[in-house]
Amino acid sequence: MIGLNALFWMFVILFGLIGAMRGWAKEILVTFSGILALFILSVIETYVPFVSQNLRQNPETLFWLRIILLTGLVFFGYQSPNLQRLASTNRFAREKLQDYLLGFILGMVNAYIFIGTLWWFMNDAGYPWKFIIPPDPNTPAGVAALDLLKRMPPVWLKPPTVFFAVALAFAFVIVVFL
Repeated sequence: MIGLNALFWMFVILFGLIGAMRGWAKEILVTFSGILALFILSVIETYVPFVSQNLRQNPETLFWLRIILLTGLVFFGYQSPNLQRLASTNRFAREKLQDYLLGFILGMVNAYIFIGTLWWFMNDAGYPWKFIIPPDPNTPAGVAALDLLKRMPPVWLKPPTVFFAVALAFAFVIVVFL
């Protein structure tokens, strides 16, 4: 059996390696997709009466809504288009070590946003799958996992912080990519 915190860090390293191969320009779009997913979820859970009144009573259904929306947006973030106009300028070419390192770091950030949010949603729903058990607060690994859960994106990336994050993401896209 492996602890959830060890699994989380394994995913962080794996996503970092993927980010180094993909490049920072594509990875930043995935980061913004994760932020957009948290923004949409906070708006839906706050302002859509059906979700805020009915789905809060059923945490497993709310869990699936959250997972589908987050996974869908991150999936489409990873399916970034190959823009010929941007590719022909060599503006986002990965020629230097610093480009690979930035892709690695952004890949790790994406794992933190995506895997950390999935884990937080599972914890919030009470771990709906039987093959994943919650961390035991009586063990050092369980204490480390619970401590790590307190630092996941849904804890601190909620209104109004998520509003500023979306505004900065759109400003970055407009300035850098267009």
